[in-house]
Amino acid sequence: MYSVKEIFYTIQGEGAQSGRAAVFCRFAGCNLWSGREADRLSADCQFCDTDFVGTDGVNGGKFVSPEALVDRVESQWPSPNRVRRYVVCTGGEPLLQLDHNLIREFHNRGFEVAVETNGTIPVPKGVDWVCVSPKGAVPVQVKQGNELKLVYPQTGNDPAQFLSWNFDHYFIQPKDGPDIVLNTELSIQFCKENPSWRLGLQIHKMIGVP
Repeated sequence: MYSVKEIFYTIQGEGAQSGRAAVFCRFAGCNLWSGREADRLSADCQFCDTDFVGTDGVNGGKFVSPEALVDRVESQWPSPNRVRRYVVCTGGEPLLQLDHNLIREFHNRGFEVAVETNGTIPVPKGVDWVCVSPKGAVPVQVKQGNELKLVYPQTGNDPAQFLSWNFDHYFIQPKDGPDIVLNTELSIQFCKENPSWRLGLQIHKMIGVP
């Protein structure tokens, strides 16, 4: 059984795949925050900007099999053409649910599979694109992948510690919220002083897409 908050077709708005058409599959649940505002200040991750609670979003629900879930994801792709099909498994924390059987079924339907994870759970074999976003002082198990996205600034994470890990791309992303203008300025300055890092922006919010 897979519990999914929402499934929607859009443009990837973050990281090295920015601008690419994708179906987002947002799994319900996370291991660093309950999703309840009452728990935010005591959570391991206190700055999440996403609603991942329940299964009541667009195309959300409980899916009894990999085939049933991929049927729903595939229904959002605008063409039967399998060229450049791309699904982003996100959350919450998608690796609480994403498994080998689901990855295999995505591949059977022609989808490249991306995952956006906090890095606390090992990534199953077969995932095509791995984005890790460390949160606070929580230990990270996934220290290699395609991109590391550090929300900045945040307590408990010195960016320098991540450069010894094995990622193709390193992004500093300004922390959203009431201090977004200041955080963007700080992120720009950090990247100018540390050119191993690239500035990552949430362009989907800028252009008004999900």
